[in-house]
Amino acid sequence: MSDPVQIVSAFERKRRAPGHASIVFRRSGEKTVVAAALVESPLRLLTPRNHGKAAWAYLASLGGGLVNGDRLEVSVHAASDATAFISTQASTKVYRSPDGCSQHVDVRISDGAAIAIMPDPVVCFAGARYEQRLDAAMEPRGSLLLLDGYTCGRAARGERWQFDRYESRTTVMRDGRLLLVDATRLDAFPGPIADRMGRFDVILSLLALGPRFAPIRDRMLSHDWAPGLDDDTIAAASPLGANGAILRVAACRFENASRIFRSSFGLLAQLLGDDPFARKW
Repeated sequence: MSDPVQIVSAFERKRRAPGHASIVFRRSGEKTVVAAALVESPLRLLTPRNHGKAAWAYLASLGGGLVNGDRLEVSVHAASDATAFISTQASTKVYRSPDGCSQHVDVRISDGAAIAIMPDPVVCFAGARYEQRLDAAMEPRGSLLLLDGYTCGRAARGERWQFDRYESRTTVMRDGRLLLVDATRLDAFPGPIADRMGRFDVILSLLALGPRFAPIRDRMLSHDWAPGLDDDTIAAASPLGANGAILRVAACRFENASRIFRSSFGLLAQLLGDDPFARKW
């Protein structure tokens, strides 16, 4: 793994480009701290205190979302035995963008470290063209919890599935070997996206990998979330290797989808020592 100083130095070389951020988490005694944080506008970074031993960080943007031409780059590194929680202040809004906009998150997880990346869903407005990519590299005893998802857009304004394109690609490497590639592409070019999405307005997935998140993985595979299903929600959990799992949910309403994850969120709060979802979800 790269040393945190090297990551910050690489970020410094790109400081002239807008929309870059670099965050380094390190273990300090019993707690994890933000050892380095550098951010370029329009990105903003909030690091609130909490009652647990993990460090928290929230990404935000000046304009409340991505506009045409935005290219955001985020670098995250958790050093050995660090524990971090990363989220967003609110949903990632993508405005009309005929030339497109994008976000790339690069994650490095050292041995014994654990990162929970739990952003609110992406909301693409009518005419939006958006691409996101997350590349994670884990050492053998690293752990990752990743929530990813998107909604139909501003349905209340008649913009249900009216964006032009949504692309998402997640790649996870463990000890230099490819573990997962998960990709989605919704494009209006072949025809209306709404016709393909049917009655569903929300798609979410939760990925748990590594020893630190084993209780969440086991909970996902135990299907104890099944009582939360209704006629407007479908879900499926699958093992990923010997040390991981992924849970996918499609729902007609965000509240229905988030209900499926509540037991997992409760376990995460126990692992963090504080509950980041107390006033959200």
